[in-house]
Amino acid sequence: MIILGCILAIIVGITLGLIGSGGTILTVPILVYIMGVDPVLSTTYSLFAIGVTSLIGAIRGIVKKEADLPKVLSFGIPSLIVVFITRLFILPLVPEVIQIAGYSFHQNVLLMILFSFVMVASSLSMIISARHNLEIPAENVRIPIEIVVLQGAIVGLITGLVGAGGGFLIIPALVNFYRLPMRRAVATSLIIISINSFFGVMGDIEKFEIFDWNLLLLYTGGTVLGIFIGFYFAEKIPNKILKIGFGYMILFVGLYILIKETLIR
Repeated sequence: MIILGCILAIIVGITLGLIGSGGTILTVPILVYIMGVDPVLSTTYSLFAIGVTSLIGAIRGIVKKEADLPKVLSFGIPSLIVVFITRLFILPLVPEVIQIAGYSFHQNVLLMILFSFVMVASSLSMIISARHNLEIPAENVRIPIEIVVLQGAIVGLITGLVGAGGGFLIIPALVNFYRLPMRRAVATSLIIISINSFFGVMGDIEKFEIFDWNLLLLYTGGTVLGIFIGFYFAEKIPNKILKIGFGYMILFVGLYILIKETLIR
């Protein structure tokens, strides 16, 4: 299963290199269901692996002058503040067992259910946006600063709760609201993901002593290899086809998790 997990890690890295998103949203299920990592700990593993991989992609984007650094500040700062607060203060307050409508749910189960809902919602957004050519630049629209801050904060909250770097939310926001071309959106997204991920990891720094570093570094190596493969093919695959196919893949995984956590028990 470790070998399968590493192969899937390469695929995760490829998605990051191709469309600047999908890394953490796929990493958590791989770590939990394939590599046997605890669901709560897997979110920290995910943030670490994708943070390192996205940082490499971010450096490449800066060197090639594809990243939009002003957008990183206006969108990314609210996001990283919220992710740090969520990991350090909010998540520890969530009880191990939660009572809802007379039923008891373990924190791990609710975390995976929440993750599945996020996956389904993001996959539908990706499919719809691709079919409507969301990435095509339209007329300039001025977005109120409070909306920009709110979008960044929402991405940070999701990152902190479920260990998702937020690329599946960042990419549509950058393309739709800021009218960035897809290539610039990907490079910008990788910078924000890397910042969010590392701030999330810092909120869990006390867990470092229980990390299985061999497994984590092996997985991270796979994602790093994958992102370079993704960069190579980024200009060879039509973006619309790629986004629709990836959207359906996320939809399938999200529904699988939801069924597994609610029905197959």
